[in-house]
Amino acid sequence: HMLKSQKPHIGIFGRRNIGKSSFINALTGQEIAIVSPQAGTTTDPVRKTMEIFGIGPVVMTDTAGIDDVGELGKKRVARTLAAMDTVDLGIILISHNDYGDHERQVAIELARRGTPCLVVHNKADLQPLDASARELITAETKTEIADFSSQRPDNLEEILSLLKKHLPASAYQKPSILGDLVKPGDLVVLCMPIDAEAPEGRIILPQVQAVRDCLDNNCIAAVLQVQELAGFLARCSIAPRLVVTDSQAFRAVSAAVPPGVALTSFSILFARLKGDFERFMKGTPHISSLRDGDRVLILESCTHHVVKDDIGREKIPRWLSEHTGKGLKFDVVAGTDAPPQPITEYSLVVQCGGCMLTAKQVRMRLRTAIEGGVPVTNYGMAIAYCMGIYERAIAPFAGGNSDFTRLI
Repeated sequence: HMLKSQKPHIGIFGRRNIGKSSFINALTGQEIAIVSPQAGTTTDPVRKTMEIFGIGPVVMTDTAGIDDVGELGKKRVARTLAAMDTVDLGIILISHNDYGDHERQVAIELARRGTPCLVVHNKADLQPLDASARELITAETKTEIADFSSQRPDNLEEILSLLKKHLPASAYQKPSILGDLVKPGDLVVLCMPIDAEAPEGRIILPQVQAVRDCLDNNCIAAVLQVQELAGFLARCSIAPRLVVTDSQAFRAVSAAVPPGVALTSFSILFARLKGDFERFMKGTPHISSLRDGDRVLILESCTHHVVKDDIGREKIPRWLSEHTGKGLKFDVVAGTDAPPQPITEYSLVVQCGGCMLTAKQVRMRLRTAIEGGVPVTNYGMAIAYCMGIYERAIAPFAGGNSDFTRLI
């Protein structure tokens, strides 16, 4: 697996030598994928960013043939299937009016992931799509099919229009992080501890995005460190509409913020933005049900230099152990690697904020745990629970928001 950029991803799937590389080259207008008459030239997913009018930049992913053979071929097919976890739209490429078991399997796998697809009949210069094949494929896939020639891409605009039509708006229209919690002119206080995990000379991505979201919503953003909070609130004549803190500072910030002021964390905001928030709210209280010997999986979504007292590897395991008083076992998985144990062996899964991933990839990351009945939670929600302020931290969202939920 590769970490997914936050641009929408479109995956090209099809058999060997079906013209996937030529198709992606025709779409991007660049020779970014190797083209060869020899079947199986593409061995790993190849990614290229292109601009689609009305959407913006998207990542096109050229994958290995779904009909590859042999032991190495099986590994290539496995990587192609794994790439489905990162795509927001799948294109099933066929030619010569041939739609069979390989293509059906792709359609089934995309549907299992809730990923829309469309079918493109390539090499139309050699054999156009006939009416009977169009009717059969449309009836079976419940989607559209377009004729196309990578050698003579006369209807390229039609293909791009179909991509825009079928790509979910949620993949490129980002919901506001806190727009339903504030109104123009509100004061939002952002507590950002500068500690060992803060990058030198910078602030981390969720904090940057929260500041920008405050500005987009015409709010007043007050950015400060935790030790400045009490003094700022005492001097400030405007009551904050919302205080957002780093999860690790929950306890100190909660003590300083008056009970009537809404309080949450960056991690919880991103859990709502990118994770399955309802599942997180149901899963978090399972912390109290953990028993001696239970195994907990910590999911970091990006690889980073591990510092002393790292939040995922040291602090959260320590806080969970102290809160429960149980002898727990912990596995930490960085990036998008598979866990060392089958997911059903775990009693709890704790997902990070996922700031480097899209909502689609975070949800795919958690899918097997949810399907296996394993409770899931989030860094910030788990920390708040361990610190005894969970109810306060999720109170701003307890009522839900239909517009927000529909968009994500």
